[in-house]
Amino acid sequence: MRVYLDNAATTPIDPEVIKEMCKVMENTYGNPSSIHAQGREARTLIERSRKTVANLLGTSPSEIFFTSSGTEADNMAIRCGIIDHNIKHAITTRIEHHAVIHTFEALEKAGTIKLSFVNVDAKGNIDYDHLETLLKDNERSFVSIMHANNEIGTLSDMEKVGDLCETYNAIYHCDTVQTMGHYKHDLSKLKAHFVVCSAHKLHGPKGVGFLHINHRIKIKPLIYGGAQERNMRGGTENIYGVVGLAKALEMAYADMEQHQEHIQGLKTYMKNQLVESIPGIEFNGETDPDKSLYTVLNVSFPEMEMADMLLFNLDIAGISASGGSACSSGSDIGSHVLTAIGTNPSRPSVRFSFSKYTTKDEIDFTVAKVKELCLVNA
Repeated sequence: MRVYLDNAATTPIDPEVIKEMCKVMENTYGNPSSIHAQGREARTLIERSRKTVANLLGTSPSEIFFTSSGTEADNMAIRCGIIDHNIKHAITTRIEHHAVIHTFEALEKAGTIKLSFVNVDAKGNIDYDHLETLLKDNERSFVSIMHANNEIGTLSDMEKVGDLCETYNAIYHCDTVQTMGHYKHDLSKLKAHFVVCSAHKLHGPKGVGFLHINHRIKIKPLIYGGAQERNMRGGTENIYGVVGLAKALEMAYADMEQHQEHIQGLKTYMKNQLVESIPGIEFNGETDPDKSLYTVLNVSFPEMEMADMLLFNLDIAGISASGGSACSSGSDIGSHVLTAIGTNPSRPSVRFSFSKYTTKDEIDFTVAKVKELCLVNA
């Protein structure tokens, strides 16, 4: 038996998405920038997909810009938002994705910004009072706080962050890569200037995402070249990727409540089974279901021999998961997220992440194998 529990890294493509993409690959080969019939056909598919995405998110098609990934979208929002608006101060957290943290660090190293980190507690919750202090005590800021942490699953309050940013005239970027397609986002009401999606996190293809740019803010392109994406991103569009993204998001919205109930039930079941099976087990991140991403369960196991081999041994046992321990020294390459929230570095941690395809039998198999490994290495 082979069990895939690394859906926060990437999800299997839905067969219906593959069908839609294959139709495009087989039949639509024109360049969307060409004015002839084949080009117009390709352009129609892109704009139809853009309209689908916009309608699902309660926004205008003119605010959706397709990219190659969530990482590109994060870079575009941060770099262009800061440079084009002459922002000198940025605020983020130490538990953001590296696409965000490393971009800020590069800008700080270049002398473009001063970077501040808002405090988070031991579960990864944002200290909103500290955020307000940072906003109040500095010149106009660029704020980047993700909706759900990709390692521990803790959710931020997007409405609260948006209200604070509006009060202090800050630019708000929210990395929603882990929650797009898993929660409903009404971008007409959200006070964010930038929101990000990556298709492969919601059973779509790799190599395509989008950046939502609210009409209240204007930026210049990150990638220059042609006039694609209304002069905002040079490069011939990934037509079948864009179609796949739109189809995946459409399917996610159609069955969202059903999938959430299924996945949350499996997460709760696995959590309870692990507690019963392994004494001393702990969970990283927020445990309240209303404050935690339902697709992610991050587990700290008791100290054991060969702790650094746990993921490898799980893989050998037929279980695909990810994670790791916090950094125990300055030279370690551990999880920056677990280090930031103060997780015990001597305990191995594993992130199990679920999808609509995960089954109870797979959870039972995983718990049994994990218990076996813990007993052997105790």
